[in-house]
Amino acid sequence: MAAALLAALPGCGEEAEPRAYDWVLPPGLEPPPMPERNPTTVAKVELGASLFTDTRLSADGRYACVSCHDPLLAFSDPNTPSVGIYGEALPRQAPSLANVGYLDVYTWANPRLTSLEGQALVPLLAKRPAELDLADRVDSVVDALAADGRLADRFRRAFPGDAEPVTLTHVTDALSAYQRTLVSAGSAYDRYLAGEETALSASAERGRELFFSERLGCGGCHRGRWLTDAADALGSSDEPQTSSVEPRASSEDAFHNTGLYNLGTEGSYPNRSPGLVEFSGKPEDRGKFRTPPLRNLTLTAPFMHDGSVATLDEVIDHYAAGGRTIAAGPLAGVGADNPNKDPRVRGFRLADGERGDVIAFLESLTDPDFPASSAAVLASEAP
Repeated sequence: MAAALLAALPGCGEEAEPRAYDWVLPPGLEPPPMPERNPTTVAKVELGASLFTDTRLSADGRYACVSCHDPLLAFSDPNTPSVGIYGEALPRQAPSLANVGYLDVYTWANPRLTSLEGQALVPLLAKRPAELDLADRVDSVVDALAADGRLADRFRRAFPGDAEPVTLTHVTDALSAYQRTLVSAGSAYDRYLAGEETALSASAERGRELFFSERLGCGGCHRGRWLTDAADALGSSDEPQTSSVEPRASSEDAFHNTGLYNLGTEGSYPNRSPGLVEFSGKPEDRGKFRTPPLRNLTLTAPFMHDGSVATLDEVIDHYAAGGRTIAAGPLAGVGADNPNKDPRVRGFRLADGERGDVIAFLESLTDPDFPASSAAVLASEAP
C-alpha cells in the first residue's frame, strides 16, 4: 500500500546496494510482478514519486503525471474529457492507477502495451494527441534533470554503476517502480476476501451476490481480486464466477464492446476513439475497450473510456438496458443493437431495492486510506 513507502524511505547517506522495496500487503496478496531488469527498490520508488509530480517532464513546464492522475481521486481524472498539454481534449479518460502493477495490458485500447515501462512512454512522447509532448525535447529535459544536483543524486542512488544515470529509460523505470507501489487493498471488500465475514453490510453482501450472479453477469469480465480480466493472474479471490468466464487467450481478449455507442451501420464508435480496431485493424473490434478495474469507484467518476457516464446509477442503467440509447444528435444510436457488442451485455431487470444493493457493493470497493496516504508520499517527495 502507498503508506508503506513512507515507512520505507531511506535515511541519509549512500547505500552500497540498492535496498529492495519493503512491501507491506494484506495476507495472501503478493507484490505485483516486475521485470527482472527493473526490480523495485526504495531508491527507484523515491525517485519515481518525485518525477511523478515534476513539471519538467512536460514541454511547457506546467504539466506532470499528477496533472491527470490525482492521488486524492485514486490517481484518476475528474475532467471530461482529460486534457493534454496544449488544452487539447484527449480521446479517452485518464484511468485510475490504483493496483496498476497487477495488470498485464495497459491503456484503454492498445493491446501492445503490456508493461508499465512501455506505457510510460506514451504520455511522455505522444504527438497526436499530445499529452506531455517531450518527443522533440528529450535531450534538453534529460540535461535539465541532470543539472539538478539533488535529483541527479537520486538517479545515481537508484541506478548505481550506470555511467549515465539520468536517461529517459531510467525516468520510465523509476516512474514504473513507483506506480507498482500504488496498491489499494484496504477496502471493506478486501477485508471480506481476507475472511472477515461481517466486513460487508447486508446490502453490500446482497449486491455482491447480484454482481456475480448469472442474471447480471458482471463477473464475466470484472473478475478476480481486481475485478478485471485485464489482469492475467486473477488473484486470490474466492468469488463465484459465472459460467460465461473463459480463460484469456491473448491480451486482446481483455477488450470488450459494451454497447456504449452504435453509429452508422457497422456499430462504430466516435472517430476520436474507435476502440481496439485502431490497433488491430479488425472491423469486429470497433468499440472494444479494456475492462477497467473497479476499485475506488466512489472516487473515480466519470466512468467509461471517454468519461461520458457521470454516475454509478447511470452505469447500472447502461448495463440493465444492454447498451446505451442516445436519442438525438451526431452520436444518436441504440447501443443495445451494436453488432460488435459482447453477447454477455444482454441486459437485466432489477427488483425493488436491488439497485441500491449493487451500488452498496460497488461502494465497498473503495479503500478509505489510499488517497491520503498516496498524497502524503507525493508531497514528501515533490521536487
